[in-house]
Amino acid sequence: MPLPLEKHYTLADALTWDEQDRIELIYGDPVMMAPPTRAHQKAVSEFNRQLGNYLDGKKCEVYPSPFAVRPFECDGDYPENVDTMVEPDITVVCDPSKLDDIGCKGAPDLVMEILSPSTSRHDRFVKFNLYQRAGIREYWIVDPTDKSVQVFLLENGYYVAKDFGTVEDHLKVNILEDCTIDLSKVFPE
Repeated sequence: MPLPLEKHYTLADALTWDEQDRIELIYGDPVMMAPPTRAHQKAVSEFNRQLGNYLDGKKCEVYPSPFAVRPFECDGDYPENVDTMVEPDITVVCDPSKLDDIGCKGAPDLVMEILSPSTSRHDRFVKFNLYQRAGIREYWIVDPTDKSVQVFLLENGYYVAKDFGTVEDHLKVNILEDCTIDLSKVFPE
């Protein structure tokens, strides 16, 4: 069913939508998400595998999308008051109190977005600013077309470019001690 226009949507609305519809809420505005490409899903799977292997037996947890992140939600907020819900391609949460049956309540520690033609501008600008404002400590922007990754770290409330990698590199996950990602496996030739 199409969404009516000119309405401010909330998590309460989103919880009634069909689970197969991939829709994010950005400050009350619904954003439809196109089905991901095979290269996109390959990258998501490999990041999830490498992070999952590293995190096995540790406190932090990794979740691939679809996984609902409500970065501004606080304890005591009702679904009717939450107007932002996103589904990062990869989410790492190190505070178990932020996890609930819906997903992550509050800012996770790390998010990764794998760009696609339909999401590139949205991920580079809208989500970049949203994640920065929410206080997400580390943000990776992954470009499967260029086989590259940009890493941003939150410093004094603003993202600072920390690293850049391509297919032959191992990139450090800054929020996790001694964790690196082998990009040759994320971007196979």
